[in-house]
Amino acid sequence: MKTFKLLQLEVQGQDLPLEDGVIINQENSRQSWLLEAFLTEDMNAFLAPLLEEQTVVHARAVISFPDNEPAPFELVVRAIKPIGERVSVLFSGKLVARRQQYAEQLLASLLAEDLSEEQLLAQFKTGMRNRPRL
Repeated sequence: MKTFKLLQLEVQGQDLPLEDGVIINQENSRQSWLLEAFLTEDMNAFLAPLLEEQTVVHARAVISFPDNEPAPFELVVRAIKPIGERVSVLFSGKLVARRQQYAEQLLASLLAEDLSEEQLLAQFKTGMRNRPRL
């Protein structure tokens, strides 16, 4: 097993207010991953129905370094535990097929906007730093 720091987590297009987190590659025959996210208590309303229904959700996680490209996952909420005014949420799932490089996607979307060279460069730099959803 390999453990990594979870820096950012988006589930079903919604950024979760991550206080802390860890992600574990179980390195087993099922190629499964575990994610534990420490979140604000208000996220319980969003996540509890997913736990109850065992819904498979699309997620993107930034792992280890803020500049890393978000990794796409298909996850299921396995447990939600209240801890004071926060909740610990356990997800399990799989890393989905290799993703197209983020820089290529960003550049393609910016080229479609018919920007000047200066605008293109500025927006590309900003996009690579902030990594908006494409």
